[in-house]
Amino acid sequence: MKKISLYAALMLAMTVSACKDNDKPAEDTTAATEQPATNVPTPQQIPFSLVTEYPHDATAFTEGLQMVDGVLYESTGQYGSSDVRKVALATGKVLQKQAMDAKYFGEGITVLNGKLYQLTYKEKTGIVYDAKTLKQLHTFSYPNAEGWGMTNDGTNLIYSDGTDELFFIDPVNFKEVKRIQVKDQYGTVTRINELEYIKGYIYANQWQADLIYKIDPTTGNVVGIADLRNLRQQTGILALGQATDETQPEVMNGIAYDAATNKIYITGKNWPKLFEVKLDN
Repeated sequence: MKKISLYAALMLAMTVSACKDNDKPAEDTTAATEQPATNVPTPQQIPFSLVTEYPHDATAFTEGLQMVDGVLYESTGQYGSSDVRKVALATGKVLQKQAMDAKYFGEGITVLNGKLYQLTYKEKTGIVYDAKTLKQLHTFSYPNAEGWGMTNDGTNLIYSDGTDELFFIDPVNFKEVKRIQVKDQYGTVTRINELEYIKGYIYANQWQADLIYKIDPTTGNVVGIADLRNLRQQTGILALGQATDETQPEVMNGIAYDAATNKIYITGKNWPKLFEVKLDN
């Protein structure tokens, strides 16, 4: 999603809730808002531990992150500087990069069957690349006002649009297969952001919150929550409200899972580091 201003970041530090745009409802960072109770069981708390850290391009406004066959793919946002890239995990060095047209703001990515799929922020346009060469193959359209995060379940593409819904679409004709509503014991959970499919569940960042939600892709129920709010203090990443300009670290955004090694990696927009963390993997 689009960057927040320094003023907005400071306001976030002073308030309990925030929303992405004026037409989106505010929500507490723990998603425990004053809503009617549902029949959704209380999500389990997922403990986390920091395993190790790696360098990360601090100028990368990270919108998507995925590890496939040992290759770390990343997408970055901002009009005029968005791209998709391959990154060396150990060094953070960009190995290969494909710049986007300046009219696009890059968003979430996923790799499936040798192709890399990417959303754009407000352009209602998805882009398909060859995953090996990063050469653009073609584009597709989707009806949502905004595109946010993206993943896949091995069959369908799954994306978020900042609301409480996740959308499953066919990777060939891009028609909607189904959608689910994300909810916990208090009600719907909005601002669902960058996504990763791990062992049959969808893991998701929540915009403006250092939380990772574990979502059942069948019901939309949140079955677990990992609270990573003290990760910044542990690792020297500035708190969001402490940034003095818009080039400094912003929100946590980016979850990558290496199925071959059972490792999870996370980072954020303009973060100078990328972390391997232990959740419930």
